[in-house]
Amino acid sequence: MSVLPLVFTSGWASGVNAYAVVLLLGVFGATGLSDDVPETLQRPEVLVVAGVLFLCEAVADKIPYVDSAWDSVHTVVRPVAGAWVGALLAGQSGSLNDVVAGLVGGSTALASHTVKAGTRMAVNASPEPLSNIALSLAEDLGVGGIVAFAMFHPEAAAIIAGLLLTAGLVVLFFLISRIRRFRRRRAQRREEKQLAARMERPPG
Repeated sequence: MSVLPLVFTSGWASGVNAYAVVLLLGVFGATGLSDDVPETLQRPEVLVVAGVLFLCEAVADKIPYVDSAWDSVHTVVRPVAGAWVGALLAGQSGSLNDVVAGLVGGSTALASHTVKAGTRMAVNASPEPLSNIALSLAEDLGVGGIVAFAMFHPEAAAIIAGLLLTAGLVVLFFLISRIRRFRRRRAQRREEKQLAARMERPPG
C-alpha cells in the first residue's frame, strides 16, 4: 500500500502543529501500535524534545498576538517538519520516492500553516482570549484525532485532511479584510510603542 495518504495527512497536520505530529507518530511507533513509523521518530530524545516544544506551543497558541508571533517563527519550521516526516515515512515504506514525499509533505504543511496563521490574524483583529483558546483547542484535538485515525485508515484520513485544507483556504479568502485589520492594528501598536519610547528618553 502506498504511503502517500499518510504523508499527505501528516503534512497537513504538521502545518497546524508539527510537534504534535512528531510526538504522536513517535508514540505510536514506540508503543508498537504501528509498524509504519520510522525508528528516527521513536528515539527518546526526539520524543522528549517534541513533547517540550508541544507544551510550549500549547501555551503560546492560546494567547492573542503571541500566537501570531509564534506562527511567524514557524513559517519555515512547519513546512520543513512536514517534508522531513514525509521523507522518513517514504523511506520506511519504500513505496514512494523520498524527494516526492518530502515535496508533498512540505507543500501541504505550508498550505495548512498559511490557513492557520491567516485565521489567527483574523481572530486577533478583535483580540479577546476565548476565541483563541477555543480555536487552539480545536486545532490540537483535530491534529491528534486525524493523525491517530490516519495510522489505521490512511486513505480516509487523507480525504478528511484534503477537505479541511480546502475549506480552510476558502474561509481564509473571506477573512482577508480581517487580516488586513489585524496588520493595521499591529503596525499601529508598534508605532505607539516607538512614540512612547521617544517620549521617555531624557532631553539632550
